[in-house]
Amino acid sequence: MELLRANLSRVRIPEPTNRIYKHECCITFDTPKSEGGLFVDMNTFLAFAKDYVAWNFQKTGNPVYLHIKQTKKPIPEDRPLKKPTLLAIGVDGGFDNQEPEYDETYSILILPDYTSFPFPSVDLPEKVRLAVDAVLIAEGAERKEQIASWTADKKQISEHALTLKQIDNGVIVPPSGWKCAKCDKTENLWLNLSDGMILCGRKLWDGSGGNNHAIEHYNETHYPLAVKLGTITSDLEGADVFSYPEDESVTDPLLSDHLAFFGIDFSSLQKTEMTTAERELDQNTNFDWNRIQESGQEVEPLFGPGYTGLTNLGNSCYLAATMQVIFSTHSFCSRYYKNQSLKTAFDAAPSDPTVDLNMQLTKLAYGLLSGKYSVPTVQTDDVTNAVDLSPNAKQEGIRPRMFKAVIAASHPEFSTMRQQDALEFFLHFIDQVERINAGHPEADPARSFKFGIEERLQCPSGKVAYNKRNDCILSLNIPLEMATNKKELEEFQKLKAQKEAEGKEISSDEIVRPRVPLRACLDSFSHPEEVQGFYSTALKARTTAIKTAGLTTFPDYLVLHMRKFVMEAGWVPKKLDVYVDADDIIDISLMRSKGLQPGEELLPEDAPGSEEGSTKVLPNEDIVSQLASMGFNHLHCQKAAINTSNAGVEEAMNWLLSHMDDPDIDAPIYKDAKNDDVDPSKVATLVSFGFEEEVARKALKASGGDIEKATDWIFNPPAASGPSDMDATPSSGPIVDASLPDGDGKYRLIGLVSHIGTSTQCGHYVAHVYKEGRWVIFNDDKVGVSKDPPKDMAYLYFYERIQS
Repeated sequence: MELLRANLSRVRIPEPTNRIYKHECCITFDTPKSEGGLFVDMNTFLAFAKDYVAWNFQKTGNPVYLHIKQTKKPIPEDRPLKKPTLLAIGVDGGFDNQEPEYDETYSILILPDYTSFPFPSVDLPEKVRLAVDAVLIAEGAERKEQIASWTADKKQISEHALTLKQIDNGVIVPPSGWKCAKCDKTENLWLNLSDGMILCGRKLWDGSGGNNHAIEHYNETHYPLAVKLGTITSDLEGADVFSYPEDESVTDPLLSDHLAFFGIDFSSLQKTEMTTAERELDQNTNFDWNRIQESGQEVEPLFGPGYTGLTNLGNSCYLAATMQVIFSTHSFCSRYYKNQSLKTAFDAAPSDPTVDLNMQLTKLAYGLLSGKYSVPTVQTDDVTNAVDLSPNAKQEGIRPRMFKAVIAASHPEFSTMRQQDALEFFLHFIDQVERINAGHPEADPARSFKFGIEERLQCPSGKVAYNKRNDCILSLNIPLEMATNKKELEEFQKLKAQKEAEGKEISSDEIVRPRVPLRACLDSFSHPEEVQGFYSTALKARTTAIKTAGLTTFPDYLVLHMRKFVMEAGWVPKKLDVYVDADDIIDISLMRSKGLQPGEELLPEDAPGSEEGSTKVLPNEDIVSQLASMGFNHLHCQKAAINTSNAGVEEAMNWLLSHMDDPDIDAPIYKDAKNDDVDPSKVATLVSFGFEEEVARKALKASGGDIEKATDWIFNPPAASGPSDMDATPSSGPIVDASLPDGDGKYRLIGLVSHIGTSTQCGHYVAHVYKEGRWVIFNDDKVGVSKDPPKDMAYLYFYERIQS
């Protein structure tokens, strides 16, 4: 006890603002349930596993720790299983996550000799008792940063409900026998609460659902509210009311009055239809939705190094699927596992390792690749504590809470609990990894995904221009006109039209989807296309140019993004229902850009003070205005139009979503129209600061002549993520960026990230990775042998270059 009193100065009583870690080690994924428990530093409130607490003592000298150990309680055999009634986890009425209960014990330890004192104990100094009580009562930082339960959004009261005008047209709605007023549909029917019209709902992507008559009626009349027939019961809160102007399910506090207007006695009606929320709940209950998750097949579970699952934190499958593929690459395995130990990363980390991306990436790599956490769960209800190796065997996996918190800290969307786009997350992740390795580019594993793109523009004069940029994904359109099953598609369309005429629905077995070869998607990237509004310095006029594109370097890992999400008329996002036949081996050698060829003549440089200035492609104002109307920054919209050569709104939006995090996204588009002239006095000022004249001129041009911004530009130049303008630059041969990897153009498929759902912002992501001669499915914390990897359904394809 004297030893404890001698170290009281190193014990702090936590303040309400202190972050307290007590659920997970900040170096590994050990928890109080792990062998040895957790040790909470009573000065910094960071938690460490048994094998790593000594590292913290060596680094900080903090000797006093609260030891927390949890032991599992036996589960009663008669524990009931409840059917969920709410789309939620860990709340009343939600999914029962069957979490076992634990007994928790505490003690006080003093390092380096691990002297132990029991807690609670009246013999302990008051400061220690107060500090420990405060730690135990406080909400852990892990849980503050990650909401443990999630619920579907609550419906809001419609702004149209209280002022709804109902038309007295004599309509009385019968209690049953409903049918669409414009077709023979008898299901998915909606009653318009203004005029009493009964019409069918929207047609779904697979041909099922209604015939859009209810929404068409709204477009004609602008009567705002409709209720789904079959969802009305004596409990009106369960009725499905939809607001067309608000485009969402809503609450109508006057629904009983609005129904009574049409003679509906809601108390006598029985529920016959699912509400929109219940359909969503039904999908979540039947989690194995389709072939992407290989439902209906017994998946042999896998355990050991490289086969660790990632527990879903609540809509975090986009992160899990992406990271499983990334940490299957040699570049990331080497950088954060083979070539960097946990000790090295911890010693190099700041005082709080939970906010250090390098530390958390090393921790994640250790968690995924060491095999320590990829073991079958023990059957605790068995007297022998036997290990379960049956096809239903599970592993607990690891919870990437700290990694998610630090990688999302600089991104407002990824820090939420909402579903996100796996492509956007991949781009953000690569950008963050580049930033932390900026001082040592040779050690940057993100480089293995980088490659150069060169665009060639030829105007009617025959002269050419070249634009160059770097990227880490090859985003590909899917040319549906290149489908290989056109005959089957034509027959399906005839069958679909026939069934619609008969008022019948197409069954899922009858649906035929286009099959497009991946080769056709790759060819479409390099295929010549017209660029409208191109200013030719040779013709001194705006004209139409022909653009082709190629790669200047071939990366170690080639990521192909399939543009499956397109915008329909009315800005309705639609997912293309299409199969892409991806080959295990591809050769992109013919996609290499050749640069300026013998006999080609470059377009002349702009004349000083020319009317068109230095621009080669001006943004199409129609594209810019349409993007801006959706809430995007006007400058960003202009860049999107320019960088896609005014190809269209959809292409511009895809570019914009992929480059939102570019460090030069807010940089001016064009140089000064009056050639390269800058104020000589400002150049002289910067030169007097010790900068070279050429650097000073470049900085002033990039910052619009502002000396302060120019100085900042010199110290923090934008990363080479592509040109900030579309100025064509001379090219005397194949352009190779020496900082980027390069090699042959033959690649082998090693990973898939597939998406289930109608939008990237909803649904579920699953990863498939080729490991040790077989395909493996990573479905959150479920890891097993894949019998039928969905190579034709992926959203992102990961290819590894075959070394010659």
